[in-house]
Amino acid sequence: MSDARTPAQIEADIVQRRDRLAETLDEIGVRVHPKTIVGDAKAKVASQVDQVRGRALDAVQRTVDDIRSRFVTEDGAARLDRVVPVALVVVGVVGLLAVSSRRGRG
Repeated sequence: MSDARTPAQIEADIVQRRDRLAETLDEIGVRVHPKTIVGDAKAKVASQVDQVRGRALDAVQRTVDDIRSRFVTEDGAARLDRVVPVALVVVGVVGLLAVSSRRGRG
């Protein structure tokens, strides 16, 4: 049994390797092209922004839920023992602002 290859087999191997090398070089060319690098960077930044935005929205939602639970019961009724004092404070602050703005103009 002979391990010798024919010239045609050697030539076929060379053609295959040349084709694979050309594909590899094309792929490298695409990867290092400035548009590809910029596109990859944009995608990475967009992904990070989406993650941060998602975490921020989750935090806001938790805060809103926490505040809502302080002023509304689970069945949706207002907790008047908490709503009324807050409403009085808001009315008082608005009233003070209105009075102070009138004095400032007068």
